[in-house]
Amino acid sequence: MFSNMGDYEPCGIFTTGHFILLTVTIICIILALKFTYRKNKEDVYKIIKNLTIIICILEIIKIVFSIYQGSFADVNSYVPLYYCSILLYAGILSSFGKGNFKRAGDVCLATGSIIGGIVFLIYPSTSLPMYPAFHFLSIHSFFFHGTMVYLGILINITNYVELKLSDAKYFAIIIAIMSILALIVNKISNGNLMFISHNFPGTPIEIIYNLTNGNIWYSFIMIVAQMTLPFYFSYFIIKTIKQKYNSPIV
Repeated sequence: MFSNMGDYEPCGIFTTGHFILLTVTIICIILALKFTYRKNKEDVYKIIKNLTIIICILEIIKIVFSIYQGSFADVNSYVPLYYCSILLYAGILSSFGKGNFKRAGDVCLATGSIIGGIVFLIYPSTSLPMYPAFHFLSIHSFFFHGTMVYLGILINITNYVELKLSDAKYFAIIIAIMSILALIVNKISNGNLMFISHNFPGTPIEIIYNLTNGNIWYSFIMIVAQMTLPFYFSYFIIKTIKQKYNSPIV
């Protein structure tokens, strides 16, 4: 569970181990929704808050473990400045923020977290290629991203927040702040947080990198894409579903 990288053969992607973790995660999401989809707003708030605290504790353990392995110089392995890290910051804002800060957290959880969670569960490129399926970091990553999907769906089916197209600004601001911080850390450490400074071979990101020759336009396109596409894609999908069931988004 807590072996060092390289001690055991990595699980890999689209393997038996991957599909076992994926299946278990999907079952857990379905069961969690079954028991909570009728909750009122106060109960949903408590669920978000409790899960945020749990996720933050697990993330701290992950950071300590990664550094303990001797990878302090490899900021990519432990600094929480990837797109999916939005769960941490949105969860904190939603749980402890007020006014626009809370709104920003709610919006990010209701939209972008679903996309990020689903993409990772299908293609867990930052954990399974390096660790066995039943390693702490592998299980943590599936719990983390499964929580993203669960909270996103829960917030929408309980109408915890009524999304507006103008909410795009909240999502964009959060991602922009994360991207600026990531750029600074990447510059200092030669990292690739948010995948905005270097290529990520074997993924669709490589196409953008090659088309831009990895210049400043690569970073610009990646940042703008992450600031906008997840929100609008989620928003219009959610809007279409709710309109079909006569529960329109404002």
